[in-house]
Amino acid sequence: MMQAPDMHTPATPAVPVAPASGTGRRIGEVILSLNNISLAFGGVKALTNISFDVKQHEIRAIIGPNGAGKSSMLNVINGVYHPQHGEIVFDGVSRRAMQPAKIARQGIARTFQNIALFKGMTVLDNIMTGRNTLMRSSFLANALWFGPARKEEIAHREKVEEVIDFLEIQHIRKTPVGRLPYGLQKRVELARALAAEPRLLLLDEPMAGMNVEEKQDMCRFVLDVNDQFGTTIVLIEHDMGVVMDISDRVVVLDYGKKIGDGTPDEVMNNPDVIRAYLGTSH
Repeated sequence: MMQAPDMHTPATPAVPVAPASGTGRRIGEVILSLNNISLAFGGVKALTNISFDVKQHEIRAIIGPNGAGKSSMLNVINGVYHPQHGEIVFDGVSRRAMQPAKIARQGIARTFQNIALFKGMTVLDNIMTGRNTLMRSSFLANALWFGPARKEEIAHREKVEEVIDFLEIQHIRKTPVGRLPYGLQKRVELARALAAEPRLLLLDEPMAGMNVEEKQDMCRFVLDVNDQFGTTIVLIEHDMGVVMDISDRVVVLDYGKKIGDGTPDEVMNNPDVIRAYLGTSH
């Protein structure tokens, strides 16, 4: 259970920025709608009748105490979990369930709460895996590496180098990921997701376990991805200072139910949200 200071005295912001809604970005129409989503594992209800939407170009935060269902919701969005009830509408197309690979090809990428990289591979090779859904050459052509396949791989490597430059990790591009400190591994995972050129980016606690300096860097990169690339971002984060500083809107979950939804200020002053974080609502 999160403690009272998280709501009443937000943590020092990870990076001194104005609220995202005041940066002058143009928030567009709804790109993702989750309607009455319910998910259960046997008799355990992970999500119960949850509805909210995400608009183009915004940073949409999902917060809540541990066990609230935040990661389960991300898993529903990118097809890892299939809800028993409800509807997911992405870019005007309704679905109940879809395989993660198909979701990725539609333009949804994500990072994970626990780092999911290939530790024995270099940074460059890890990021290159993010281009898999964009590659068109056959396995045989890629193995022989000639003609169109060679041209395609060179083009993909150019895109990957752009991502490496953007995230300022040129100096580790040939380093095996397993040798990197935790904060840099988190940045490489973000790079792999960006390499897929997503329209919607799901970030599951991208700053967990980071020191202050690492959080500052990651916060800056998240804002830059949203601002420069126009990428819509759905973010799970426990640092309330970060959430309140960079989010346009916040949805709050507690025990698999939605208890708040609105701007950061609206959520901070929501009595139900305050009770949940204080641990007095149950």
